[in-house]
Amino acid sequence: MSSTARPSTARPLRLRRIPPAAAFLLAVTAAAWWPSTVRATPEPTVRAALQDKQLQGQARLRVWGFEVYDASLWASPGFDAQRYEQHRFGLELSYLRSLKGRAIAERSIEEMRGIADISPEQATRWLAAMSELFPDVQRGDRITGVHVPGSGARFYLNDRLRGELADDAFSRLFFGIWLSPKTSQPAMRATLLQSVAAPRTP
Repeated sequence: MSSTARPSTARPLRLRRIPPAAAFLLAVTAAAWWPSTVRATPEPTVRAALQDKQLQGQARLRVWGFEVYDASLWASPGFDAQRYEQHRFGLELSYLRSLKGRAIAERSIEEMRGIADISPEQATRWLAAMSELFPDVQRGDRITGVHVPGSGARFYLNDRLRGELADDAFSRLFFGIWLSPKTSQPAMRATLLQSVAAPRTP
């Protein structure tokens, strides 16, 4: 193995906030070594981003008796829950109460830490990014996250593109809040995946 120092190829976090009127003009800027799939322009609407996906399951989150949101999983037939990070899918959260965007971001970091170790540097970057992307929500608002394998996560507010985090590690752990076997809400996971066929064993 050569001892020549090589520049880091770690993907930097890409955070964008896109006004709805200008969403169709978005062009993802990426380092020259990123694969072309990462530079794909995010779709401006949820309908476009999930046009070939089907509803797999819905579940309601209740905390201490308070209803927080209804979650809906949208994925293609053949979705493998054990390898969810390999699939493109959408997770819609329809809020049943008002919440601060910062509180949503902080809770997300806590849940992600329950799935895997997160470095302090990652936690700082991801918390800042989510705090910027996640707005304060009112009852009836919907935030939809779309996982794009090899690229990251894209977020939509009430159907319109809000921005993306071009960080695949973040996307895997963020959606693991609901889909990982290590989730803190196993009953919710089971309900979301109720229409997903169990993988066949040889």
